[in-house]
Parts: sequence; structure tokens; C-alpha cells
Amino acid sequence: MAIDRNYVLYHYTPNLPCAILLAVLFALTTVLHLYQRIKAHSKYFNPFIVGGIFQVVGYGARAGSHFNTDSTLLYAIQSLLILLAPTLYAASIYMVLGRIITFLHGEHLSYIPVKWMTKVFVAGDVLSFILQAAGGGIMTNGSKNTVKIGEWVIVAGLCVQIVFFGAFVITSLIFHVKIIRSPTTASERFMSKRGSLWPPRDWRGLLFACYSASVLILVRSVYRLVEFVQGNDGYVISHEVFLYVFDAAMMFSVMVVMNVFHPSFVLSKDNIGFL
Repeated sequence: MAIDRNYVLYHYTPNLPCAILLAVLFALTTVLHLYQRIKAHSKYFNPFIVGGIFQVVGYGARAGSHFNTDSTLLYAIQSLLILLAPTLYAASIYMVLGRIITFLHGEHLSYIPVKWMTKVFVAGDVLSFILQAAGGGIMTNGSKNTVKIGEWVIVAGLCVQIVFFGAFVITSLIFHVKIIRSPTTASERFMSKRGSLWPPRDWRGLLFACYSASVLILVRSVYRLVEFVQGNDGYVISHEVFLYVFDAAMMFSVMVVMNVFHPSFVLSKDNIGFL
């Protein structure tokens, strides 16, 4: 693996304490997600857990880069895994919405047929993943001109991610408004069972958790879009603080939000029996 010598891997020495701290924090929340997934048999959250593993390995490699800023291997590992993790979070979040709609018997309230919903959004997510992975691979394997091509391929992948996430949020909001105006028997029973506490530990809380995660990922994607549009000589990529504020903190928050409002709290066999 070789990069043009004129291509600068880092415009700074990666911060060791921050990288270690993020690796540890992501490890903790990922382990909790793994426990929740095993306990609830929530297979649809497997991509989310893999995304957490990507973050742990990515920031671990970034910590290693502190001691060897010229290592293209460490650079490629941390760059690709940290870049791709949010697409895996998105895949699980997309699958949750379809399950919420089916769970509440609200298929008639969704403007996208539920049988197609997960397939459409996950397909867009897969396309985004492929484009970003391909772009990252090109960036870590070429000349200065090829690196520029890789950056624009990543930009295309991020644009796909933003478009599909925007459509997902709109789809969620439309369903949310409709089920409030025309509640199903299942949704009414669930609310009466759980009461009016805030934040609600029912389908409403789960939807708000999905909104929160989506907004955080959207903000992070816009940051990445700006970073790659500016290129390797841009202001954003030259300052490490942006990575930790607009990527690491955002994605850690996504994982914690979904720990607190894990879908299994709602989409469980016990609740299906109740409804």
C-alpha cells in the first residue's frame, strides 16, 4: 500500500489520550449493545454492533498512528473504519422503523409499503457503504490525482447517505403524525400501559431515539461532506478537533441513545403478547 509522497496523511500528530479514550468508550457501549442483542435475540441490531467494533478498532489504530504518523496501514484502518461505521448504524435504524410500524399494526399509515421499506432504505445504505469503502480504498492506494478521485467517490457516498437518511426521517415523521391522529388499538393500549412518563419507554420513545440518532448521523455526514469537498489541504481535515466534535462525539452519542432506548424494550415477545 503506497501513497504519493506529496500526499500528507496527517496535518498533525493524532492525539493519543483522545484516541484511547474513544476506543475505550466505544468498547464499553459496544459490549453493552452485544449483551442487549444476545438477551433480546435482536438480530436486526447486528450491523449496529459491527459498527461499534469498527469504531473501537478505528480509534485503536488512530492511537497507534500517534507513534507512527507515516504508517499507511494504520492510516487506512482508522480512516476507513471510522468513516464506514455510521452506515452500519443506519442499517439497523432503518430496520427498526419497519418493525415499529408492523408492531403497532400501522401498515396502512405508512406511505411506503412496509414490505419494501427496509429493503429500499437498506439498499441505499449498502450503496452508500460501497461508495465510501471504494473511495477510501482509492485514497489509500494511489497518486495525488487518484486520491482526489477517491475523495469525490466518498462525497458521492455521503450524498447518498444524506438523501436516504432525509427520506427516512420524513417517512418516520409522516407515520408518527398519522398514528397520533389515527391511533391503532395496539398503539393506544401500549400508551395506556406505559403511562405518560417522559421520556416514554414505549414506541414513542423508540421513535424519538431513532430521530435523535438520525439527526446526529446527518450532522456527522454533513461534516464529512465538507471535509472531503475541501480535500486533503482543507481547513477541516487539518484540525483534529473537528473529528472528535462532529464525528466521534456524535457517533458515541448515537450508540448511547440506542443503549438507553434499545428497541428490545419495545419490540419484545412480552409486549407482542400484551398487544
